[in-house]
Amino acid sequence: MTPTLVRHQSRTASAPFGDTPVRARDWAEIQERMLVPLFEAAYERLDVGPATHLLGLGCGSGLALLMAASRGASVTGVDRPERAARLALARQRLLPESSRGGSAGMGASRLVAGGPADTAGPGRAPYDLITAFEPVGCAAGDTEYLVSSLEAAKALAERGSAVVLVGWGPPERCATSAVLRVATRLTGRVGDAARWRPSGRDDLEDVAARAGLKPDGSGRVACPFGYADLDSAMRGLLSTGAFDAAARATDQAQVEKELAEALHAHVRRDGTVWMPNVFRYLIARTP
Repeated sequence: MTPTLVRHQSRTASAPFGDTPVRARDWAEIQERMLVPLFEAAYERLDVGPATHLLGLGCGSGLALLMAASRGASVTGVDRPERAARLALARQRLLPESSRGGSAGMGASRLVAGGPADTAGPGRAPYDLITAFEPVGCAAGDTEYLVSSLEAAKALAERGSAVVLVGWGPPERCATSAVLRVATRLTGRVGDAARWRPSGRDDLEDVAARAGLKPDGSGRVACPFGYADLDSAMRGLLSTGAFDAAARATDQAQVEKELAEALHAHVRRDGTVWMPNVFRYLIARTP
């Protein structure tokens, strides 16, 4: 599925870093849809449907959960309390006031600000699918946080449950890698943990091993990043948080200037921005 190019009202890309309402809206309206082919591939491979009880780690504004619920799956999404703005958008999508009884064919939905352990409770069915669709290596400390979340999540899952982990594909097959390297360069002397970096060949397997999971297959999916114009591209990419460390190390204006320069190579004649990418996913199993 090719991302739809949607034109948004132009506004300055400048916004404070962090999960502000503006940044959360940019993520939900512009950037999140870029990984739809990945969500679809994973759900199709794992036959997600009415019998599925899914736990989504780092669920953000909930598009992946919505797609699983539309297949009939019962979904629970968790994310850190500091991402309250994204979770608020997820609630609008999955728990609208007008449809508390649920839409026909939609699975039950639950959203929690916190970690996997906060979803436990009497009578809760064990999860048989855990997803972590946020690519590893995009923000400071994300790998350590993911391992901790997976360790907590597997305790709530059935034995042999599938776990989906995601990372960037080879840099030479990801046009966006060159753009994201702006963040690495501007971060300067800030420690390596604060920088975006391309995924290594075995990064996903390393995360699985550290969390006590057993790899059980993998795949690659084309996820081109397509934007209606340069403004939308900048807003979408800034909403990922990949440039936050660079903004702290320099300033937001410098980040935006160099990001715009890097994106110009991907602007087409009609003004749209197009960057082919490949993402890799790993399916692991709980012990």
